[in-house]
Amino acid sequence: MTRVGFVGAGRMGGPMIRRLVESGVDVRALGRTDEGRRAVTSLGAQAVAGLHDLAREADVLIVCVFTDEQVAQVCSPGALSAMSPGAALVVHTTGSPRTVHAIAAHSPGIDVLDAPVSGGPHDIAAGAITLFVGGPDDAVARVRPVLAAYGDPILHVGPLGAGQAVKLTNNALFAAQIGLLREAVALGERLGVSEEKLLQAITHGSGASKVAGFVAAGGSLDAFVERTREFVGKDVEVVRKIAAELGEALGLLDDVINTGNQP
Repeated sequence: MTRVGFVGAGRMGGPMIRRLVESGVDVRALGRTDEGRRAVTSLGAQAVAGLHDLAREADVLIVCVFTDEQVAQVCSPGALSAMSPGAALVVHTTGSPRTVHAIAAHSPGIDVLDAPVSGGPHDIAAGAITLFVGGPDDAVARVRPVLAAYGDPILHVGPLGAGQAVKLTNNALFAAQIGLLREAVALGERLGVSEEKLLQAITHGSGASKVAGFVAAGGSLDAFVERTREFVGKDVEVVRKIAAELGEALGLLDDVINTGNQP
């Protein structure tokens, strides 16, 4: 049986652990505090207090923390040196492609995959979270049965780093669509149509989009932006940083993103 180690039993990682356990996978998860260990145990996994112990016992180590900086801390050369040759590291956290490349560079013998997600905890609970996966073909094929406990579809989009590139581009487009909706709502109000009525109608028209459906279900654009700002905003800043490092511009996307994130 594949032994899975898991770091990050939070808002997204918690339901992933539960799905893995329910699918019959042997799961050990990091719990550094008494509260953390109780949370892991409540999900049905075995709590492990030390990162090195968790890494040493894992055939597949899954990391689902919030920021790139946290990924770098968890995936330090010292911690990953405990992993067995041929083991796989899966990073679900959205961040820079450079981070996973740096991890792979100091982790010879370990298959590193980036697999950022699109969706929320409810999608994980339903086994239907979208995974954008980057990495070698054979490693992706080997890890796919584990990820299938909560991921569907599992989209292998290219080599290491490609998953992050797709996710960041996706979120830039997501944020830009929010900006376009804000302009549309403003136009509708000038034409005498309320935001609520306009959003409900758009979801049935040719201007419909998944984002418009999310916003309409939430009742208002401002409420939706408030709920998603922390997560989407983080990813947009990563996109801007990477583009700047490469000497590239986001062009029209950047202007629309700015509009969408107005309070």
